[in-house]
Amino acid sequence: MNVRILIMTVAMAATAGAVWAKLPAAPADPAKAAEAKAKADEAAKKDADLLAKYQDKAVANYRRNKGIRGPAPKVGGK
Repeated sequence: MNVRILIMTVAMAATAGAVWAKLPAAPADPAKAAEAKAKADEAAKKDADLLAKYQDKAVANYRRNKGIRGPAPKVGGK
């Protein structure tokens, strides 16, 4: 019985290694890579702009609900 368990364990380990093996990555086309990078950069910039917009909106809501008056302080000394 123990030999059967040992053989099955070894067989499953060998099979698992073959199943989880990864194929090598396909060679990338430089033009497509540059286009994808430009698209990702544009999306990141758009996301950053939206984040800043909604952060400003949240600060304005907080200040309005707390009754804080006056201009919002500048962050970063700019």
